[in-house]
Amino acid sequence: MRNPQRFWLTPGYVLHQHAYRDTSRIVEVFTREQGRLSLFARGARSPKSALRATLRPFQPLLISWTGRSEAGQLTAAEIAGDFAQLPAGRLMSGFYLNELLLKLTERFDPHPGVFDEYGEALRVLGGDANPEPPLRRFEKRLLEELGYGTDFTLTDRGEAVEPGARYRVQPQRPVIRCEPSLPEAVSGSSLIELARESFENEQSLRDAKRILRAAIEACLDGRTLGSRTIMKSLQGRN
Repeated sequence: MRNPQRFWLTPGYVLHQHAYRDTSRIVEVFTREQGRLSLFARGARSPKSALRATLRPFQPLLISWTGRSEAGQLTAAEIAGDFAQLPAGRLMSGFYLNELLLKLTERFDPHPGVFDEYGEALRVLGGDANPEPPLRRFEKRLLEELGYGTDFTLTDRGEAVEPGARYRVQPQRPVIRCEPSLPEAVSGSSLIELARESFENEQSLRDAKRILRAAIEACLDGRTLGSRTIMKSLQGRN
């Protein structure tokens, strides 16, 4: 019988996990070198298991496992660097990032750039800065990495986007200059800021959110994001 493939101390994060039988778990992880994969964590729910406290979301880990089937065997996981934890008010933003990776990336398809951007987004979310810019940057760069990005600096005619003009933006299509009266028109200045990822004012952030969310919905192809539904529900109660 062929020996199983072994992976040692690979940088990764836990995206999701669920119970399996009495004491084990199936863990969905996102690694820098192998991409997203499912791992069988034997005994991880046992009170004496070292994995019980280690397999936490948003915590940088070094993960070891054997096999490359649909569910390899997790052999070890240790915390990489300092213990990381998102503030309570930022948890749903973190789960939103996780759900994007779960639903938009393929298993065993590595995206080192996305992995690094995910870590940077978590770092900013863990601080006191406005959480909106890192979320928009991650959305934009994830779409670009997956081949669904848009050039926000040029129109369909190859003309440079002008700050004072108005434009129509549709998922996976070139930017089109339009009449200012069009309800969905976006200012050129917002598109330029989105291209630069600068987000210097509230209007550019609102426009970026609308544009990127529409692009993500097109990629989801009818699937819903549970984290977004929960966030809307919580905002409705305030």
